[in-house]
This record gives sequence, C-alpha cells and structure tokens, in this order.
Amino acid sequence: MALIKPVRGIHPQFGTNCFLADNATVVGEVKMGDNCSVWFNAVVRGDVHSITIGNNCNIQDGAIIHCTYQRAATLIGNEVSIAHNAIVHGCTIEDRVLIGMGAIVMDHAVVKTGSIVAAGAIVLQNTVIEPGCIYAGNPAKFIKKVSPEQIDLISRTANNYIKYMEWFKE
Repeated sequence: MALIKPVRGIHPQFGTNCFLADNATVVGEVKMGDNCSVWFNAVVRGDVHSITIGNNCNIQDGAIIHCTYQRAATLIGNEVSIAHNAIVHGCTIEDRVLIGMGAIVMDHAVVKTGSIVAAGAIVLQNTVIEPGCIYAGNPAKFIKKVSPEQIDLISRTANNYIKYMEWFKE
C-alpha cells in the first residue's frame, strides 16, 4: 500500500479514480486531480510548500515532485506526463506537457502548454519554455517547435497511463 502521510496536520487530497503504486509516497500539502497516477518508487512530497496536480497526470517510476520551503510551490496542469526518474521542483508545468526521463526542472521555471522537456534535460531556475517547444540539453535550450505527431504523443502518453493504472486495479 502506498505511503500517504499528513505533514504538520495537512493531508494529501486526491480526486476520483487515482492510482498510487504500492511503494509510491505522497505526503503533506498535495492536491491531485482526477485520473492521476503515481507509480513505483515515485515521491510527491508537499512537506515544505504546496504541490497542485491537475487531471489526467502521471508521475512515473522513480520521479520526484518537491518544492522549496516558503519560496517555490509546484504547480502541474492537466494531461502532464512526468517520466521515469524525472525531478520537478518548485516550478510550474502547464497543460499537455511531457517531461522526459531523467529530466530536471528547477525552481521558478515555467514549462508552458504543449511543450516537451527532453530526456536528461536540465531546465535551470527561472527558465521559461514557451508553448509548443522542445527543450533539451544541460542547460536545456530550445531545439525546435513540437510537431503535430509530438502533440499527439503528449496526449497519447497521458491517456495510456490512465489505461495502465486500470490494469493494476484488477
């Protein structure tokens, strides 16, 4: 069973039809929307500031969602996929975004709607990724605009994780 704990009297809140893997951790001031999933060894730690997650989001295996004490909350929009071992920290991720495997998004960065942060990219503090862009590298830089096929990939990934979580509820 997932580890769900209050911190300083604040309990995580979950929408309908959410899935938490057996060894996922969700603690503190976390508000999660509907049809969300937190996968194996993923941590969503709202102990030092708030974490708000929209609908149809997936936090994949080993990912970490955190914030900075009294300085940087984390806000994640709708239809966001945070891939394996990514770190999303004290930043804003808007709607329909894909954060690639092992990517890091730092405090006060903003990833705008329809964008992709490539696997292994490091998005530095205060970076703003404009809508519909792909950023990659260390530090992450603009590579190109998202193609129609990649826009489809972002939505398909979010929808696939809703399907996958149902397999674990059987």
